[in-house]
Amino acid sequence: MELRPLVMCFALCVVYATSKPTATEKKDRVHHEQLSDKVHDDAESFDYDHDAFLGQEEAKTFDQLTPEESKERLGMIVEKIDANKDGYVTEEELKAWIKKAQKKYIYDNVDRQWKDFDMNNDGVISWEEYKNVTYDDPEPDDGFNYKQMMSRDERRFKMADKDGNLIADKEEFTAFLHPEEYDYMKDIVVLETMEDIDKNGDGFIDLEEYIGDMYNHEGDPQEPEWVKTEREQFVEFRDKNRDGKMDKEETMDWILPSDYDHAEAEAKHLMYESDSDKDGRLTKEEIVDKYDLFVGSQATDFGEALVRHDEF
Repeated sequence: MELRPLVMCFALCVVYATSKPTATEKKDRVHHEQLSDKVHDDAESFDYDHDAFLGQEEAKTFDQLTPEESKERLGMIVEKIDANKDGYVTEEELKAWIKKAQKKYIYDNVDRQWKDFDMNNDGVISWEEYKNVTYDDPEPDDGFNYKQMMSRDERRFKMADKDGNLIADKEEFTAFLHPEEYDYMKDIVVLETMEDIDKNGDGFIDLEEYIGDMYNHEGDPQEPEWVKTEREQFVEFRDKNRDGKMDKEETMDWILPSDYDHAEAEAKHLMYESDSDKDGRLTKEEIVDKYDLFVGSQATDFGEALVRHDEF
């Protein structure tokens, strides 16, 4: 069986999920919500805010603009943020925009793959189309359990397919490829993770299964310090009810932590810094006046020269 090149990355995710780590590496199952890899310190720079508001790739393009160009483009962005077109940007609209900016790389990834799966160019992707592109040989003999992989893919596809017609529109297909980004797909992310780690098939993750998923002790006579720390983390924090194993809810708390909403925190921060009349909403003028906080320019950032584009 031969997998199409663009599909290979998705298949390898399954292979990675079931592979054993080496003795020196640590597998990270946690899905992190990260707005930027910069330190959030406005006293030093607004780089974190730029990445959060625009997305990290788009933020780089503003570094090459003059202040006048930055203000002009920011003004156009404000009109997109104002979802109800009332002339004001609320905290909720700002939060929604930040979340959208952070998902842009995901949508770009889906767009790149879309044409390879939409075989009849009808604007949707059926399960049959996806299956035929991904699994073109019913009896593969090259070591992978493709029947199991296909069954798992079908289960996830059906979960993403909200209307149950086995046909995915762009948003449903995005949920299928990136389930960790959608609330209604969290159960399937947890289920797949537990299936990968639960080696004895009892429906739970015990301490040794938890450690065994992230650390391979073969050839390593002494556990690294981080492994000891993970054992303590399991006992003290992961296994909340102290029964020696993680159930579905405990696993979800581990891999999909929801105790802090970074987009909401950033929206509150931007609102606080920009709302000059303190009426709880922002006008275009208030945002553009603080353009250095939102987007920056050549005057505030001096990064490497990059190819400039006007798409966002």
